[in-house]
Amino acid sequence: MNSDDRNLDERDLDALVAALTIEQKALLTAGADLWNTHGIPEHGIPAVRVTDGPNGARGSALLGAGSVTAVCMPCGSALGATWDPALVTEAGRVLGEEARTKSCRVLLAPTINLHRSPVAGRNFECYSEDPLLSGTIAAAFVRGVQSQGVAATAKHLVGNEAEFQRNTISSDIDQRALRELYLRPFELAVTEGGVLAVMTAYNRLNGRFCAEDRWLLTDVLRGEWGFDGIVMTDWFGSADTVDSAHAGLDLEMPGPGRAFGDALAAAVATGEVAESALDEIVQRWLRLIDRLDAWHDPAPSEESIDKPEHRKVARRAATDSMVLLANDGVLPLDPSRP
Repeated sequence: MNSDDRNLDERDLDALVAALTIEQKALLTAGADLWNTHGIPEHGIPAVRVTDGPNGARGSALLGAGSVTAVCMPCGSALGATWDPALVTEAGRVLGEEARTKSCRVLLAPTINLHRSPVAGRNFECYSEDPLLSGTIAAAFVRGVQSQGVAATAKHLVGNEAEFQRNTISSDIDQRALRELYLRPFELAVTEGGVLAVMTAYNRLNGRFCAEDRWLLTDVLRGEWGFDGIVMTDWFGSADTVDSAHAGLDLEMPGPGRAFGDALAAAVATGEVAESALDEIVQRWLRLIDRLDAWHDPAPSEESIDKPEHRKVARRAATDSMVLLANDGVLPLDPSRP
């Protein structure tokens, strides 16, 4: 899936956007509920369903409770430990296929933050402490997922390497460390993987919330790397309406909207946000639908799936992730030694 995978040309797209009211355009910028976006049936615009997550497409059930079955792939750290991009592409392909059985067109994965703290609660989701390995594995995963007509979502951009106070903390990172370490996996997911969606982190980056950071979302992500997909918030991770719209945010999740949706329509009405900026957001969202060929998806349904070939891929990923270490007198631990 690449930039040429489109059914609409730009004139069709412009005409569709021009036919929408400000309120209809704004409706497309915020989720309808926990896992679905809004559609506008009278204009042929479908709702889109998203799903977690990095090691399994669980569908719309909250935290998996009562959900239909799906394969459970080894966690991100295990996939990173395989050092095998081809295998990870195959794992991504399986997850993309299973996302489609849940009527989902967006998979909220991969998680490509770095292992920087041993007590970070979601290290298991992430691939590695090494930015090159993380980015290479992420790009491979993305290619597999997106081969099935499902947008992968690189998360959490950027500096979300710990869970403690991550909704409020500022990750203060100098430019060299930011570009050589923290941004590098995301850059590779974009430039090598062609990822179609990016999720912003809850935290601030050098004092500014990531969802409101124009330098991050527009100058670097779109300008330097050539990203042409959509940027969404983490769940309930939105803040300021005007700053987020100017920064390059496209979608607030989940719904109903707080910073986007009605609030964004109001900001356009008062002139705080130009309607042309709203049009650009909507165009990016419609381009994604077009690239996924999701205009005529059937009504959502969720199918339990248990394919032997999917189990085989999961098992191979698990076995290939195992690492043997030489025990040079370290184990068993001696409590008398400092």
